[in-house]
Amino acid sequence: MAPRTMKSANSEGRMSLAQHLLELRKRLFRSALGIVIAAIAGFLFAPLVLDVLRQPILELGSESRTAELNYDSLTGAFDLRMQIAIYIGIVGSSPNWLYQIFAYITPALTRNEKRYTFGFFFSAVPLFLAGCATGFFIFPEIVRVLASFVPEEDSSIFLSKYYVDFALKLIVAVGVAFVLPVFVVLLNFMGVVSAKGILKGWRWAVLLITIFCALATPAADVFSMFLLAVPMVILYFAAVGVAFVHDRVAARRAEKLVVESLGSAPA
Repeated sequence: MAPRTMKSANSEGRMSLAQHLLELRKRLFRSALGIVIAAIAGFLFAPLVLDVLRQPILELGSESRTAELNYDSLTGAFDLRMQIAIYIGIVGSSPNWLYQIFAYITPALTRNEKRYTFGFFFSAVPLFLAGCATGFFIFPEIVRVLASFVPEEDSSIFLSKYYVDFALKLIVAVGVAFVLPVFVVLLNFMGVVSAKGILKGWRWAVLLITIFCALATPAADVFSMFLLAVPMVILYFAAVGVAFVHDRVAARRAEKLVVESLGSAPA
């Protein structure tokens, strides 16, 4: 059930498809507005981010081979700065768009379960930022491993747009991957999937995590792959544990209600 913010909702609190779409549009607009505002500030800090992302290239250039970033058009430098600013906007405004997601989804929870909404939100934000930090940490190692395949007699000339796009997509993708366990728990609280159902698919979850990490990191760099996979697997099983606790509490609450209803029933 979608948020009950429309006055025209019926007495049961349900909303029509049009009202669902209007609510979704409102949440998307607020998310986009937050990203734009953060991106404007990010445009000012884009050169600093580029300097940090350039460090692995500079380290390669200090070795025997030549390594440098290359701009293939007159507007390439400006386009690159805009690209960095947008990604800064996505990361910087993550508290806002994550809140908009939870604000749209969590009204489907019961009144008691809504108390955990802030727990979902305040877990998702640091997990997303921690994931981005992890992606940022392993990125230089990925560059070194991939660049090691270049023969020493040759030069490494990286197209700046492709290089920065690869780096920033990796960072944001890892951030999103770290948030997914929170949504797994949220689905459990909404009654979509049980803890046993989540645990039953642990093999598939570990396989998907491994595939994701293999795609996000070079196959030759096993250390970086495990460095990314281990915390994701731990977060998955932590989500399973939270789901089991919730299911147990919900079962006890349902049993108590049944006992109370039987006790109050006329003989």
